[in-house]
Amino acid sequence: MATKSDAMRMLVELAKLTSLDEGSPQAFKVRAYENALAGIEAFHGDLEGLSKSELTKIKGVGGSTADKIIELRETGSVAKLESLREIYPPKFVELTKVPGLGPKTLKMIRSELGVEDIEGLKAALDAEKLRDLPGLGEKSEEKIKKAIDRLGLHGKDRRTPLVEAYGFARSLARRILELDGVTAAEPCGSMRRFSETIGDIDIVVATTDSQLVHSSVLTFDEVDEVIGSGETKTSFLTREGLQVDVRTVAPSQLGSALLYFTGSKAHNIQLRQRAIDRGWLLSEYGLFEDDAVVASETEEEVYAALEMDFVPPTMREGGGEVQAAADGKMPSLVTRDAIKGDLHYHSDRSGDGRSSPEEMVEAAIEAGYRYVAFTDHGEDLAINGLTRFEMLEHREHLRELNRKYEELEILFGCELNIGPDGSLDYDAEFRLEFDYCVASIHSHFDLPEDQQTARILKALADPSVTAIGHLSGRYVGRRPGVELDVEAVLEGLEVTGVALEINGALDRLDATTEVTRLAMARDINFVIDTDSHHTRDLKRMDYGVLYAQRAWVTEERVVNTWDLDRFVEWAKARRA
Repeated sequence: MATKSDAMRMLVELAKLTSLDEGSPQAFKVRAYENALAGIEAFHGDLEGLSKSELTKIKGVGGSTADKIIELRETGSVAKLESLREIYPPKFVELTKVPGLGPKTLKMIRSELGVEDIEGLKAALDAEKLRDLPGLGEKSEEKIKKAIDRLGLHGKDRRTPLVEAYGFARSLARRILELDGVTAAEPCGSMRRFSETIGDIDIVVATTDSQLVHSSVLTFDEVDEVIGSGETKTSFLTREGLQVDVRTVAPSQLGSALLYFTGSKAHNIQLRQRAIDRGWLLSEYGLFEDDAVVASETEEEVYAALEMDFVPPTMREGGGEVQAAADGKMPSLVTRDAIKGDLHYHSDRSGDGRSSPEEMVEAAIEAGYRYVAFTDHGEDLAINGLTRFEMLEHREHLRELNRKYEELEILFGCELNIGPDGSLDYDAEFRLEFDYCVASIHSHFDLPEDQQTARILKALADPSVTAIGHLSGRYVGRRPGVELDVEAVLEGLEVTGVALEINGALDRLDATTEVTRLAMARDINFVIDTDSHHTRDLKRMDYGVLYAQRAWVTEERVVNTWDLDRFVEWAKARRA
């Protein structure tokens, strides 16, 4: 059997390995896999039982891709994928995370220098061998060295970006939940705390038949190497080297197990100390007074027994939340239900958009939004941006949609590109034609800290700018963020009243938790956005809210929790 998620994982890996094989992420075969992936993700329903002709009716799915989906369904593997895996093992694929090393360059350093993994690349850099290769040089070597260090692609404690593990872990948990006797299956650890990177995947399973769970897990296709399996724990490695620990407890122990395996270590130590202070013992099996169970079934019961308010998993980092919960001073965190609009929202009018304005409007209504700001790219962003004439046409179209869809207020906005000198798209007068503008960095990521800070501050001073988008410009695990004088930027946000975006894309999650917590200590507002380019991207709002909670962001400080009149008044005041 091949589920929809199985087919999507197969296509993601095929696209990545084919990009290496073809030497270009823009190769025809790569784009074909990516188009099929987008079509299947948007397809409502499962793929099980669909014939080749039915599969090819899905947008983006061609005959060759349909054959591979059927092959996966019937055999559990795909011959083309297996052959590519032989040529490009996981340690070599990890090199694709290093900025500046595209598929063509990677093939070259492999053939010329014999580089097969990060350690081999580091050795080649230390020996100054890359500088003599075509298209590289001494500056390239320095940039690559710096990127490896800043991305943490070295040492034994490497972490996996959340974006690479989140969907896999959720899918694995859903499959375990389908087993007989299983009442709950939940990914825990740093993933449940919604950290941008994780170490291992920990899945806590409540079941009446532990033996069935552990024996079944060992038959899953994702298991590449079994580390160990016993009565309460099975550990295995995936082909990519990610460790998965599946732990089973009785249904009555679910709450204490979730609490224990979610962590963090610092949070758990403080909880155990509160238990000790009362003469109790806290473990993954429950809160005990001698042999008597005080609490274990739910996390809420355990916290209540310890005389604490409930602490959401996203806050459990040992950063003051235990004391706040004990004192009854937990912040009123922002929740998904409180979000009334999305203010970083693209359509296919942008060169990188994939859904029409009509489709994006209908998706916004389905998501329960009251308002939305279309922020298609400005003219300075090569290929993807709109000229002022195209923007004015776009405005007229949005006005027509506003009349058609009365339940949603549609704002005419723009994602302005912040140039290396802090300049913005269009002229000052034209920029004020927009209802709302988010300004973002899209290039020149290697400028020195003082220049990066200066370009942000200059953008903040422009009255057309309502929010700063994905502040650091990072891609988690692939591109480190720009270096900024954070205190200077936060002061600029506070003085100008510009909002700081929390971008919900899993590969961005930007601004970072550290920066956002510092901003919470100042008079700075936030906007939680999806940066959607397709209707399927709207789920990012859930992620953005969870990431905001990590930084203790409260509902009142998030401008898109405000009602329409209040929000519009705030946005207009900035432009005045």
